[in-house]
Amino acid sequence: MLLNQVPAIITGGGSGLGAATARTFAVAGARVAIFDRDLSAAKRIASETGGIGLEVDVSDPESVAQAFKKVKQNFGIPRALVNCAGIGTARRILPRDGTLPISDFIRTLNVNLTGSYITMSHAAQLMSEATPLNDDGERGVIINTSSVGYEDGQIGQCAYAASKGGIASMTLPAARELARIGVRVMAIAPGLFATAMTDTLPDAAREAIAANIPFPKRLGKAQEFADLARHIVENTMLNGTVIRLDGAVRLQAR
Repeated sequence: MLLNQVPAIITGGGSGLGAATARTFAVAGARVAIFDRDLSAAKRIASETGGIGLEVDVSDPESVAQAFKKVKQNFGIPRALVNCAGIGTARRILPRDGTLPISDFIRTLNVNLTGSYITMSHAAQLMSEATPLNDDGERGVIINTSSVGYEDGQIGQCAYAASKGGIASMTLPAARELARIGVRVMAIAPGLFATAMTDTLPDAAREAIAANIPFPKRLGKAQEFADLARHIVENTMLNGTVIRLDGAVRLQAR
């Protein structure tokens, strides 16, 4: 599927991986809608890409429904959805202070996993109404963001690993179900990437993190995630699988 003139939705598009993906899709000719809880960030990226920026809480079904309605009104039926919205949680099951972070676990799953399911459901519903774009009968592509943490989960990452593992686990059944309407479903599992969080670390700490990556010995770049997302959209045979984008890193327990 070519991105030229295709309506695309990027959740978490106000920063990081999502912002890079929005810019890359726009350069390829897509009309992008940026979903983000930070409206100012969404509008900033939208102004750069000629798209629209919307304040959306992906864990809230009504918020998502209203946003999809606005996208359809402005651009027509979306043909690509890239779910980058998510939160990171680092809490032990039994913290030293004796508290039980059950509410953190629930919130992490609500945003990362349930949020991806909600947006995927709305995208599939609209895509099913669309005219196929090519001889294969393709109507759309959905890309969810997992993490290497779902396979290499570290101590304190139960909530995050569970949420990202759920995303990985639903990739194949979702792809098989939506195949009947010509919609592909993929997931990308990034490794250690340069983010707003790692930008604040001292150089020595960043170098220590990068030293654990076999090759290249550096943090991943948001543009590399965006380039893979674009390739997935354009390569019709990519369907129903999770791609690790990690420089061959395997995370240790801590």
